[in-house]
Amino acid sequence: MATSYPTLAPFVFKRPWLKNLLKPVADWYTNAAGYRQLGLRADDLIVEEDENVIRALKRLPPKEAYDRVYRLRRAFQASTVHKLLPKEEWTKPEEDVPYLVPLINQIHAEEKEKQALDTLSVVRNH
Repeated sequence: MATSYPTLAPFVFKRPWLKNLLKPVADWYTNAAGYRQLGLRADDLIVEEDENVIRALKRLPPKEAYDRVYRLRRAFQASTVHKLLPKEEWTKPEEDVPYLVPLINQIHAEEKEKQALDTLSVVRNH
């Protein structure tokens, strides 16, 4: 599984005892990060300077792309006035699901496949 950043997640998820140990820390860290209090989702924080991220953004369905822009503008406005959103507008944990990382992973897989096909050599048996 290719990601846009290094991750230990597969290692942790294969070990239930480690997952149970780290879950409270991960939840605390996510809440401390503060992006949910601004109405953002984790994938909204991915830097758009990478070419693959830009390609992934172009593949978003129109509604998801609109929702992303709305969340970013609302968070920017709240940050500008130094206020958090009202608690009922915070992103709930069940809403904070990846929507961009799967597309980025798909693009990485396509690039890997293309590179493999481009470097493919045909051997003829006579």
